[in-house]
Amino acid sequence: MSVFDYTRRKSHSVNIGGIPLGSDFQVRLQSMTSTSTMDTSASVEQCKRIADAGASYVRLTAQGVREASNMGIIRQQLRDAGYSIPLVADIHFNPKAAFEAAQQVEKVRINPGNFVDPGRTFKQLSYTDEEYASEITKISNTLIPFLDLCKQHGTAIRIGVNHGSLSDRIMSRYGDTPAGMVESAMEFLRVCVAQNFYDVVISIKASNTVIMVETVRRMVKAMENEGMDFPLHLGVTEAGDGEDGRIKSAVGIGTLLSEGIGDTIRVSLSEDPEFEIPVARTLVNYIAQRSSAPSIQGEFYTQYDYCAPQRRKSVAINNIGGDNPPIVAIDNDECNTSTETGLRADIFNASNYINRGDFIEINAAQRPTPALKEQADKVIVLYSCHKNHIGEMQAWLHQAMQLNICNPVILRIDYGDAAAEDVAIMAAADFGTLLMNGFRDGIWLRASAISPEEITRFAFGILQAARLRITRTEYISCPSCGRTLFDLQTTLKEVKAATAHLKGLKIGVMGCIVNGPGEMADADYGYVGAAAGKVSLYKGKTCVEKNIPAEEAIEHLINLIKSSDDWVDPV
Repeated sequence: MSVFDYTRRKSHSVNIGGIPLGSDFQVRLQSMTSTSTMDTSASVEQCKRIADAGASYVRLTAQGVREASNMGIIRQQLRDAGYSIPLVADIHFNPKAAFEAAQQVEKVRINPGNFVDPGRTFKQLSYTDEEYASEITKISNTLIPFLDLCKQHGTAIRIGVNHGSLSDRIMSRYGDTPAGMVESAMEFLRVCVAQNFYDVVISIKASNTVIMVETVRRMVKAMENEGMDFPLHLGVTEAGDGEDGRIKSAVGIGTLLSEGIGDTIRVSLSEDPEFEIPVARTLVNYIAQRSSAPSIQGEFYTQYDYCAPQRRKSVAINNIGGDNPPIVAIDNDECNTSTETGLRADIFNASNYINRGDFIEINAAQRPTPALKEQADKVIVLYSCHKNHIGEMQAWLHQAMQLNICNPVILRIDYGDAAAEDVAIMAAADFGTLLMNGFRDGIWLRASAISPEEITRFAFGILQAARLRITRTEYISCPSCGRTLFDLQTTLKEVKAATAHLKGLKIGVMGCIVNGPGEMADADYGYVGAAAGKVSLYKGKTCVEKNIPAEEAIEHLINLIKSSDDWVDPV
């Protein structure tokens, strides 16, 4: 077994209402309701649809004790209707709700950012070492009684860290960093281990795929260093909807699944929750096929940083490689039909270059040798026919780095006659893995059953999701849940219609203030539900207008963008 073979990370199993995850169990799929938890009938019906779509678990929001209590009624009505799907309570800010939920459902998700610490205020606090240690003691004092109650009722928990809701205490010592996110989880895990409570799943999420992948990798390493093997839940928060949401989720989740990390996943889309399950299933099944692939021999390049890989060193040839942004290669017959505005210089007709001899095609099964340095003026097109093609391509690239071969490398993957939605998911997982791991000179996506326009759009969408090129407006939008204060799907479409021409801007569209200001912290502008029928607008992390009537909010958003000189009129 080599580092390039696909194998699942070893974790212990956690039983959640008779459906265990972790260990050798299949990767479980889950979603979250978008109904009010106090609307019992609507919540029951949506839980049924999520279960019928194939989810193993369904999560509901529990803002307070009464919502947590009502989850017991929802659970009983589901059982009466013949549905045994375990329910998960999502807790924010209110530990009392967690204690109630532990008596009603099979699993409770708590957020270390606000379970003990007060809600985030984005203020810089200062602690002496003694004061900081005292704050850690508070975690034990609050968490231990909760763990005891969970033991009594056989309730599992999820310790769920979100990039946007780290506590001010963690921020004061670690900043808004992967290290801070990991430590936020580890503080709670150490208490669990000390109390011999192991029915715990970890999630550590961000809307930025680069941060999400790095942080999960560091989380795995931190647990290994302390002898822990808790199972992991994966997700990219606020991924959006449609094609962009699917691509962004597949880049982040797919990269980690490719490494064998992940025991349960949620693809968070700003759509009806049952639509998330087929996307998750496609992603999980596609990666799992690699388990039967022949072994791939090889080792990581000796200077490779697994947690945060740097870009592979290459020389620049024809604006490919070196410090140039990744290019998109296309086939000859696509040259006249691929029209990504303003990007023509970075769309290469690769077939022509191959025919002229400027590009050379190499099968990754043929490992590089020092003789390749004699063709240092060529761009390499790397492909693989191996069942674990991503593993074989990475093995080739690591050996090339070890030999100091610095040709630019375009990564080519062919998806045959697969359908468009499947191609978007598979290609995002594949190219996402390679791009996240530092192989960033160019990508070449082939798929015979979809149009050249779709191929080009998918390719640039993958590069944007991997934070390597910004070629369109980026929307950071949450999936609907019971906390959402407006019709998120309709609102997102309206915001997109008004702003989709603003290439390079990042706009957050968030249903409520629970995660909103934090999860969209790196957005340029934010549109956040403040109360029923009311919206607050943000510029960066700063709220600049509060409680605007929802019907006027988009006009106010446009005026805010104009006043900041970020507006251009659509062509």
